[in-house]
Amino acid sequence: MAGQSPLIHWRNEGGLPFLLLRPPAPPPRRLWLHVALFVATLLSTTFVGGISFARLPEGFVPTGLVSTLLHPGVVHPGLQFSLPLMIILLAHEMGHYLACRRHRLDATLPYFLPLPIPLGIGTLGAFIRIRTPIASKRELLDVGAAGPIAGFVATLPFLVVGIALSKPVAKLPETGYILYGDPLLFKAVGGMIHPQLAAGGDLLIHPTGFAAWVGLLVTALNLLPFGQLDGGHITYAMFGAWHRRAAWPLLLVLVGLGFVWTGWWIWAIIALVMGVRHPRVLDEEYPLDPTRLRVGWLCLAIFVLCFTPQPITIVVP
Repeated sequence: MAGQSPLIHWRNEGGLPFLLLRPPAPPPRRLWLHVALFVATLLSTTFVGGISFARLPEGFVPTGLVSTLLHPGVVHPGLQFSLPLMIILLAHEMGHYLACRRHRLDATLPYFLPLPIPLGIGTLGAFIRIRTPIASKRELLDVGAAGPIAGFVATLPFLVVGIALSKPVAKLPETGYILYGDPLLFKAVGGMIHPQLAAGGDLLIHPTGFAAWVGLLVTALNLLPFGQLDGGHITYAMFGAWHRRAAWPLLLVLVGLGFVWTGWWIWAIIALVMGVRHPRVLDEEYPLDPTRLRVGWLCLAIFVLCFTPQPITIVVP
């Protein structure tokens, strides 16, 4: 039997009924802190995007750092990058937050992390803190899947617009450059919008296209099937004990990918710190309902579309 009332949730997972008493989640606290971090991260990503994609007029002579950073040729491309990126990150975290509220889990609003370093994207991302223990695989699946799905959906229009605004080039430059690996979805959309792209050529990425590329990468990283990552929640909810058995072999696969891109070794360390195996919940051996299983498979399909084994390659002359 499945049903809900304001204070009582009945669950029936493969023949396991139980009664969960959970009061409503409290209202958000310290709203000022979340707003301040959001604004700081917006400024940080605008700064980094503006520096990375600056379009200053020929013969421009800087008269000072502040005047240069406030030049329209810096601010405009900076906002073309930062606004889409912040919308994607906000959608991802609010997906988690709203799923928590639906299950009466006490969770914070998103904490955004600014990082105004030019050789980056201007942020370390965002996260929410869930204070209430998650009681079942249903809750794990709902909370874990809501973020990647919301972020993925938010990324799609910026992906199409960003690739459309990107400039095809017949060949790559002979000087040093950074080559960004194309996930399957990026390749598919790029091929539809720029079918004339010659072999050996590529796209000179627009700031909005780069924000969408980052959105795809962030989605793929969050869907890695380890511990407390979204992918760990989802795959554990789907496969239970089988996921716990496969966790360490999957980590070895990630370590092996580090020979293609060394950044995967950093994520292997993150997985080790967070816990490779997902903590057990009481209904581990009972299957999810068909609808949630379909949502889980959808998340795995999104992971395949967003994943690239070599996200970044630095080519030196």
